Amino acid sequence: MRQKNSKIIAPIILLFICFTNCKHKNEKPEIINEVLETTTEAIVVGANQTENYLHLLKGKRIALAANNTSVIFKNNDQTSHTHLVDSLKSLDINIVRIFAPEHGLRGKIDAGEVIKSEIDEQTGIPVVSLYGTNDNSNSEEKFKPSNAHLSDLDLVIFDIQDVGARFYTYLSTLHYVMEACAEKNIPVIVLDRPNPNGHYVDGPVVEEKFRSFVGLHPVPIVYGMTIGEYAKMINGEKWLKNGIQCDLTVVPLKNYTHNSSYTLPLRPSPNLPNDKSINLYPSLCLFEGTNVNCGRGTDMQFQTFGSPDLPKEKYNFSFTPKPNFGAKHPKNMDKECYGLDLSEMEKLDSLNFKWLIDAYNSTANKTNFFRERSINLLAGTDKLKNQIEKGFSLKEIKATWQDDLSNFKNTRQKYLIYP
Repeated sequence: MRQKNSKIIAPIILLFICFTNCKHKNEKPEIINEVLETTTEAIVVGANQTENYLHLLKGKRIALAANNTSVIFKNNDQTSHTHLVDSLKSLDINIVRIFAPEHGLRGKIDAGEVIKSEIDEQTGIPVVSLYGTNDNSNSEEKFKPSNAHLSDLDLVIFDIQDVGARFYTYLSTLHYVMEACAEKNIPVIVLDRPNPNGHYVDGPVVEEKFRSFVGLHPVPIVYGMTIGEYAKMINGEKWLKNGIQCDLTVVPLKNYTHNSSYTLPLRPSPNLPNDKSINLYPSLCLFEGTNVNCGRGTDMQFQTFGSPDLPKEKYNFSFTPKPNFGAKHPKNMDKECYGLDLSEMEKLDSLNFKWLIDAYNSTANKTNFFRERSINLLAGTDKLKNQIEKGFSLKEIKATWQDDLSNFKNTRQKYLIYP
């Protein structure tokens, strides 16, 4: 996907590099470079600002947590780019290994599919999987760099595009990279990127008993922070094991606010092909915990939903999932699914679970609608499933989130870099 980046009108922008050092755990992050300006310039991602981090890499043995979105753009409209690995290698930076998250280094592997450690054919650099098995365990060993993978490193760079939904697993990958590095006293640099769903905060907050790789932290489904801001929150709230803190540097965005409109120049994962899918993803992903397909196996991923069990008299759109890029075995494969086409929906600025509620209420055989473990882990609570089954309205459900959301917003405020 190569679409032109919107020009951004941003009022007062604070541009800085944040250092959080484990030796000074009670200090506020130091502001290294503060710039106040009014601008109509395009957003500049952290990776492009080599002047702010290249000097920290010289002579160091580096690992890079990266995927297909880890790029340096060649022009303001972001229509051409080079991968960060290639750019750093060309500058004689010593990249020892690459850590690959879900979907792999090149972003082509299905959701939940095993990522194997290998040698990257394009660079010759070893790639270590941080999404290593497809079993149902929640063991951190399959997600966290091992001591052996860190023993010869001086520094780790994290540069992966997030989409602002808690169950998007790159947040958990960030957590385990920071934790492993903190345990070995290895600094981490996060190259910040915009959050395309950064304009609102909404949803239930994860309860302790439902912590998992799709929800490690007590945050709502939509948290309204960039990946750099989120890294600061992980550190500041001492969410890493035993309350340790990471030596963290965030290279911030230029010309960005949380209300900035931003089109991702590269597909962040196989089933998020465009702006509409990314905006609908936080609201539709809970269908993954049901018998309803969210467009996987079609060319309208996360822009539609449907099931053979929904009544075609009420749901006027139909599709038949087939194996395709990002979905080798889509739910309800080869079965006609009845649902709704949401591709022309206006941009959401809050979660919409009305589609989920209506689908449940419209399904005749409700005992097979929810996949209990999956829906509860995605929601971060079992209350949502129970509320839907008891006939709560969307308004009534959202009312039960408000105290937790208010507390989270107070926590969030401490770590914001951008207005």
